[in-house]
Amino acid sequence: MTMLQSVTSPIEMSVDDDGIAILTLNRPEARNAISDDMRSLLIERLEEIASDPAIRALVVTGTGKGFCAGGDIKGMEKRMSAPAGEVAFNGWRRQQRVHHAVSLLMNLPKPTIAAVNGAATGLGCDMALSCDFVVSSQQATFAMSYIARGLIPDGGGLYVLPRRVGLTKAKELIFTGRTVQPEEGLAIGMVDRVVPHEDLLAESTNWAKELSRGSATALGLSKSILSNSFELTQGQVLAMGSQAQGICYTSSEHQASVAAFLAAKAKRG
Repeated sequence: MTMLQSVTSPIEMSVDDDGIAILTLNRPEARNAISDDMRSLLIERLEEIASDPAIRALVVTGTGKGFCAGGDIKGMEKRMSAPAGEVAFNGWRRQQRVHHAVSLLMNLPKPTIAAVNGAATGLGCDMALSCDFVVSSQQATFAMSYIARGLIPDGGGLYVLPRRVGLTKAKELIFTGRTVQPEEGLAIGMVDRVVPHEDLLAESTNWAKELSRGSATALGLSKSILSNSFELTQGQVLAMGSQAQGICYTSSEHQASVAAFLAAKAKRG
């Protein structure tokens, strides 16, 4: 496994021999809370992963006891201390960066897995749910804790949580901000797998390899349609599928697969 970031970086990145990228949130002293600098680095890394054809899937995890404690409290303090006439616009600009990062994660044209090693609260919970799949350590917890700070979920939770657990359960979790244990998360669809803590990264990377074995072209196009299918009509999904299939017809993966099938058939006689 080749390290692409130094161990002192707030976000470490590595890529293994199977093309599985691992992004590790690395501010354990702050339970991996997302600072402005960390958010900018996250955006850079996600853009890099999206554009690198050698990377086939992404696993996101954290160091220390927490997965991600959400937004950095020091950043909140700085935001509130700005002149009254600048608070709203500064907040709006910050939201654009948050949404850019989350959108990159949601729309990455490759399978994504959150390997949740500890508490995922607020923005941390949003980030986990923005991945295609959530693998939870038995030591992890989840909480839409925004309400405790007088805030609404601003990292995609208002969009992704109802799609995972249903509207009524999403309202309950957001209105109360209560903590969800792994087994409850699994039962309600917030979590996809629960594994022993010591097996978390191995289980997650192995699943990422399984999910990314197929055609990268077909995977990326399928994901782009599936992720928006709840907002589309049947006709729109079929039309987008037709366009995507037209691209797949021209892909090297499809042509190689058909050629291999025909060669094997000819050999069998």
